[in-house]
Amino acid sequence: MAADLTVKLTNRSRKQAIKRLPASLDLPSTANVEDAKIAIASKAGVSDHNRIGLFDPTTNKTLKDRKALLSDLKLDELLVKDLGPQLAWRTVFLIEYFGPLLFHPIFFGLRNYIYPALYPYVKDFVPVPSYNDGTLSVSQRITFACVMLHFLKREFETAFIHKFSASTMPAFNVFRNSFFYWAVAGLLAAVEVYAPFSPAAKAENLSIDALGLALYCFGEFMNFRVHYYLSSLRSPGGTERQIPRGLGFELVTSPQLHV
Repeated sequence: MAADLTVKLTNRSRKQAIKRLPASLDLPSTANVEDAKIAIASKAGVSDHNRIGLFDPTTNKTLKDRKALLSDLKLDELLVKDLGPQLAWRTVFLIEYFGPLLFHPIFFGLRNYIYPALYPYVKDFVPVPSYNDGTLSVSQRITFACVMLHFLKREFETAFIHKFSASTMPAFNVFRNSFFYWAVAGLLAAVEVYAPFSPAAKAENLSIDALGLALYCFGEFMNFRVHYYLSSLRSPGGTERQIPRGLGFELVTSPQLHV
């Protein structure tokens, strides 16, 4: 039978101390970081072990690799903190990418109601609308299709392709993480692109539209191919990081394996 491993436990934060944290923890020598979190949560009465954060007492850095063996880390003490309510990383990305999928259809479909009401407040800062009959330019229609297809692709990849090294993140961080997608790629982009006083409403060069669409299709295909390839470098449930090769990866020095 594997020898036991005894680890001293100390609350990292006095203000957010885990009241029932045991003074020490006995684990098998094959235990990893996630095993320790599960054992601590059970003994301390914490319902979700993902709330448990473990830190190196010397460097004060979090132990990010949940599959790392405690015996390999050579730590006889762990700092412990309750990280609060958690959200699965997969759920976080699904929420992030939903923002543009919400705002673009609203401004695309209701533009004849939204912009006449909005124009009096911005007329001193924007050109006079070039179209008053609700007509959308080819560029605006192509943009809408491209945005929707891109973020639908990202939702598909999140649900079925990506593999995440970390299980969860603090739930309240979802607002910070989602800000760009909801506020910039979603709300602000939609307000600008579908407005009758937008440069996109006056675009009339179909050659530019065709070139842009061709580049978009190539970019989306390669983006999906790279994400699929990166996913293949990690085993199911694993946290290992391998060096990607091919697909242009030789042109960069340190690609970030983010899935």
